[in-house]
Amino acid sequence: MKIKTLLALCLSIWMTALSAQSTYIYCGNLINGKDDKVKKEMTIIIEGNTIVSVEKGYAEPSSRTAKIIDLKDKTVMPGWMDMHVHLEGEYDQNSYLNRFTLNDADRAFDAVGNAHKTLMAGFTTVRELGGSGVNIALRKAINSGDISGPRVYTAGKSIAITGGHADPTNGYRKDLLAYPPGPGDGVADGADECRKAVRQQVKNGSDLIKITATGGVLSVARDGHRPQFTEEEVRAIVETAKDFGIKVAAHAHGDEGMQRAVRGGVASIEHGTMMSEETMELMKKYGTYYVPTITAGKAVADSAKVKGFYPEMVVPKALEIGPKIQGTFAKAYKKGVKIAFGTDAGVFPHGNNALEFIYMNEVGMPVMEAIQSATMGGADLLDVTDKLGSIEKGKLADIVATQDNPIENIETVLDVKFVMKDGVVYKDE
Repeated sequence: MKIKTLLALCLSIWMTALSAQSTYIYCGNLINGKDDKVKKEMTIIIEGNTIVSVEKGYAEPSSRTAKIIDLKDKTVMPGWMDMHVHLEGEYDQNSYLNRFTLNDADRAFDAVGNAHKTLMAGFTTVRELGGSGVNIALRKAINSGDISGPRVYTAGKSIAITGGHADPTNGYRKDLLAYPPGPGDGVADGADECRKAVRQQVKNGSDLIKITATGGVLSVARDGHRPQFTEEEVRAIVETAKDFGIKVAAHAHGDEGMQRAVRGGVASIEHGTMMSEETMELMKKYGTYYVPTITAGKAVADSAKVKGFYPEMVVPKALEIGPKIQGTFAKAYKKGVKIAFGTDAGVFPHGNNALEFIYMNEVGMPVMEAIQSATMGGADLLDVTDKLGSIEKGKLADIVATQDNPIENIETVLDVKFVMKDGVVYKDE
């Protein structure tokens, strides 16, 4: 018995030593997510999945077993965060037919590939803003280590009004409707149904709630921007979500719907295409984040010019809404609205998320601020600044690196060379 006890103790000590093995990352340049200056020749020291120190110079390992990762010729940053993705699929000419042909298993296989592409592009955390519910299973599979992907915070199924942007039955023949969609399907009318829809999404496992506060571009419905929830309904959604300790994101293109959503207490406005200066001031007053999705706007406008890519009802909406988002972002940034990086990946191919940095910079946002919007900005919106968003002591080891300094060559963000999430290296070129 004593021998077995001694062996068990030795094994325990050995396993603890392995799990606590230090990793030293030598950084030629370091952008830490908080400071406005790029630091030269720095060392990040990691134990397990946690950053324990960030030191000037290339520190000597304190143990022979320490692992050294040499990124002396790279620029190192916190793992990027995309606050608006849809991992279950990508839009193409078959997307509207796919609603009738794909099963959940098909979507799951697509989601696995899309999650991997996203992580390899340098995005270690995402907000997944609406799918079929497969996104919840995807989050569980990533968290358990069964598949590789970013850290996922998901809204499950978006909540819409009857006939609204996220009503899953838009465009269906009547005989295909076994029953009218209701709160259990993410379709709610009136404050009571809105509360029930929120509770159902939380029951399903959602981390946050996403509503479609106005019409949208890609739904088979004629309206692309008019308000779709009353302010009373928005308040019911936000208050119910607050009871569960979670936030609400609001898809919105039209200005009136945005104002209702902001006054109703949502945490973020997604897209914000027709945002007025009055709404910008309202968002500043309420502390509401703006998640612009410029890349998606450009993508839908381009795709709408390809004959047959979208249904005829979608084309004029895409041509009207898509080209405006970048200009709105420029105005909102200059006005001082809080910005969190988000792309709407899935409307365009996953893995191209970093294009958003370039489009933000094109209209006036400095590269450093764009990076901060995808690090501490995202962490603040998710309420996880205690563990993510910057490279500093006590934070989780989510780290990416590019070949060049993006402050000097922004195109380098499109070719990420190194990805670590939660202390595990997933990419090292």
